[in-house]
Amino acid sequence: MEIRFLMKNVEVPADLKEYMEKKLSKMEKFFPRITDSQILVKMIKNTYITEVTANVNGVIMRGEEKDVDLRKSFDLGLKNLERRIRRHKEYLVDRAHLKTHDREFSFDDQPELDELPVGTIVKEKHFDLYPMTPDEAVMQMDLLEHSFYMFLNAESGKVNVVYKREAGGYGVLIPN
Repeated sequence: MEIRFLMKNVEVPADLKEYMEKKLSKMEKFFPRITDSQILVKMIKNTYITEVTANVNGVIMRGEEKDVDLRKSFDLGLKNLERRIRRHKEYLVDRAHLKTHDREFSFDDQPELDELPVGTIVKEKHFDLYPMTPDEAVMQMDLLEHSFYMFLNAESGKVNVVYKREAGGYGVLIPN
């Protein structure tokens, strides 16, 4: 498994990087199809924010945590990721969805943001769309903890967007 480190406003000591790599490598016991992962460490107002992201054969999962202690922030973020991977694995087993798609994913380096005027586009993200059902797209959206998710509808072949409704439940946007 390939592990990448990104650091913003902080420098992680080599021994702590080694500790993080060792702990993250143990995640393969839960799901051996983890192809690559990324550890993003930021410091904002004397608080470490650690985001651990893993590509589990095309399904992107992440765990994020904040703490004043970097090691604790990483451990808690990794625990969140571990819980998501277990939940995903149980979902696949329970629903007999053991067919996973081989996909490639690469993490884009995210530039640091300075204060920008309101309405300015600060990031452009390019990604591949994969055919899936709206239910699978909702699962992917929940795993990523996003409020919406764009996907290629396997039935219609059109681009759709699923989203969380403020009143509860989910919605789907279908173009004409």
